[in-house]
Amino acid sequence: MHTLTFLGAAGTVTGSKYLLELGGRRLLVDCGLFQGPRDLRERNWQHLVVPASSIDAVVLTHAHLDHSGYLPRLVREGFAGPIYATGATSDVARLILLDSAHLQEKDAEFANRHGFSRHKPAMPLYSTKDAERALGQFQSVAWHDPLELGEGTSLLFRRAGHILGAATVELKMHGQTIVFSGDLGRFNDPIMVDPERVDHADYLIVESTYGDRIHPNVDPEAMLKDVIDRTVRRGGTVVIPSFAIGRTQSLLYQLWLLKMTGEIQLVPIYVDSPMAINATDLMSAHMDDHRLQPLACHEAFSMATYVRDTDGSKMLSASRMPKVIISASGMATGGRVLHHIKAFGRDPRNTILFAGFQAPGTRGRALVDGVRDVKIHGDWIEIRAEIADLTMLSAHADSNELLRWVSGFTSPPKKTFVVHGEPASSAALRDRVEAELGWSCVIPKMGDVFEFDHSATRLT
Repeated sequence: MHTLTFLGAAGTVTGSKYLLELGGRRLLVDCGLFQGPRDLRERNWQHLVVPASSIDAVVLTHAHLDHSGYLPRLVREGFAGPIYATGATSDVARLILLDSAHLQEKDAEFANRHGFSRHKPAMPLYSTKDAERALGQFQSVAWHDPLELGEGTSLLFRRAGHILGAATVELKMHGQTIVFSGDLGRFNDPIMVDPERVDHADYLIVESTYGDRIHPNVDPEAMLKDVIDRTVRRGGTVVIPSFAIGRTQSLLYQLWLLKMTGEIQLVPIYVDSPMAINATDLMSAHMDDHRLQPLACHEAFSMATYVRDTDGSKMLSASRMPKVIISASGMATGGRVLHHIKAFGRDPRNTILFAGFQAPGTRGRALVDGVRDVKIHGDWIEIRAEIADLTMLSAHADSNELLRWVSGFTSPPKKTFVVHGEPASSAALRDRVEAELGWSCVIPKMGDVFEFDHSATRLT
């Protein structure tokens, strides 16, 4: 039996996991953590529908936590096979997985020290040792170079834009061509390359993060300048919760352009995220994976003051000098940015600027939706700062760009699965693809199993 099972990112934007079983082989495409509301996070503790030890290999589209963050747990539960990824994704995953493991351990230690966990003792989902073991199983695969996986199966990576190393996945298995979009980036992004065209797929699995939205057609630098200008005129600080991988580097480039033209020349810029600092260094190590020329890459990323230690971070929170602070995490779910939101969020002179997708159930989404009392480190914080949301800075393709990418196929797939989106986003993309391209589309639910050349059925 040849099947595709949707173990994550089905009906939601998080926890990407797709299990392929063809010809006696089991391949897992992406291996992400569930993030957001508790009911989703609790899925991280559930066993997969098959033993981890029975999975032959994992194929990774990119390194973001919702696509890679379950790997150490999978290894902990017995997975011993190769993890195929692009070279840049392998390097970025090292930063993300070690950081995630460290946070898992810290959270468990904190819960035990304060006694608020239901579990005695609280345990991390996985450890640093688990992450290191997983990283030892990575095998880097070159762009556009088909890799034979054995038993009639081959793998091909094409560039997806989005973040450093992000790829679309083409798997040829027993006469079937199966393509996974992963997360698609923007067309004409100033830093990342365009998503590359794919000509053919028998079956397509496509993301729909922004399937129901069009990014505003405005100049992001002008919008960024306006936010900074009005905040500085008030004597305030701009705090930007930012994804350490991708978004931070894009923001730095745009801020550098504004500095070069003298638009924000006197405003100091700080990056307060060790992982973002390390990720910025990787941009220079993978020059072929983005658009920037070496000189621009060096100058843009040398402009900011980088803060690695906690004492320096505390000094930033204590300072009332107008400035821009870029700090992880991008949805304000953890990290140093929470201390900055506590320090600056109560003062209407300041601004909290969101610059990427905010998943339901996160503080970022709550603030963007108008909530003004948020709980941070056990305390309720009244947010009186301005909240700005520059959605055009997102690294995800919008509805038109998703249609542009799928329109590149020379013939319709037999079936297109719309995944990695909230229900309204997935439904909107499905409707557009069916209406404008005439394709047959399915929105799978969590746990659905598709038998190739048969209809999808739900697991019981």
